[in-house]
Amino acid sequence: MSRDIRRLINSVEQPQSFNDGAPASSLQEGGTLVSLDNGRLIVRRKHKGVVFKSTMSRDGNEIVDKKLTTNELEYKRKFIDYRVFNHNFTDDLPATKVYLPWSGPSENTTMLDPRNGFLTPFKMICQKLIFRFDDIDTGATDIVFSINRIDELDDTIDVVCTFDYTSIMSRDTVYTINVSDWSASPIIEANRIAGIGVQADNTNITTSERHIFVTSVWKTFIEI
Repeated sequence: MSRDIRRLINSVEQPQSFNDGAPASSLQEGGTLVSLDNGRLIVRRKHKGVVFKSTMSRDGNEIVDKKLTTNELEYKRKFIDYRVFNHNFTDDLPATKVYLPWSGPSENTTMLDPRNGFLTPFKMICQKLIFRFDDIDTGATDIVFSINRIDELDDTIDVVCTFDYTSIMSRDTVYTINVSDWSASPIIEANRIAGIGVQADNTNITTSERHIFVTSVWKTFIEI
């Protein structure tokens, strides 16, 4: 057998194998490993000591294990992302329910005001509500927060869920209401007017009108 033929035979890659959950460390140089990992077909190939991986799907869904970097990205139909809204206002928070602004710095006792209601273009879930007082009475507690909605062809304010913050609060401290803290799932469907309500218990909790900083984070199901 000639030297060239022996070199060609020796350069042929290792046979493919098909093994669920097979470790990539079992690959030899030039070898290819095909495996099923959690219902996805994974092809691994070892080249110059480095294992490269390609994932294939049978339903069109693609999963990236780590960071995706691209120079240009365009969504064609629908996607999910997170939107942040500013609700800062100035008040002494009397024992009256007020609705936070979505634009401008003014709270209001009604959601049917351009500043205090947000017409949802998509389904939204309140993932986080954070707030901070630049001043507050010592020992102040008990503020009821609420997510509210007004349905299409209606002007009635419906309470979606509430959260009663009963711990002692301090000035310049950030407080967080997470999605799991609400009394029910904080979901507002598309084409509703959304509002965030705040009501202090019984008495004003600030000595005078003070700045109150509020930010909400919403998981948004965007469909073009």
